[in-house]
Amino acid sequence: MLQNIGFPGLLMILVVVLIIFGPSKLPELGRAVGRTLHEFKSSAKELVSDTKDDVIEGEKVEAKSTQAQAKA
Repeated sequence: MLQNIGFPGLLMILVVVLIIFGPSKLPELGRAVGRTLHEFKSSAKELVSDTKDDVIEGEKVEAKSTQAQAKA
């Protein structure tokens, strides 16, 4: 959906936001959006990292189980 907005669409969104919030609130709004995006990216990276750790740990447990069965 956001792939087809382009420059004219972004410019129109900026004008609407400027009209709604006014020029004095625009920097504050930009900072809030920036913080939110940063927090979202951090959470996504943490989720991916946790998932990778769980997969690696599961593979280790599976390898130990296979080794134990081979010895028996």
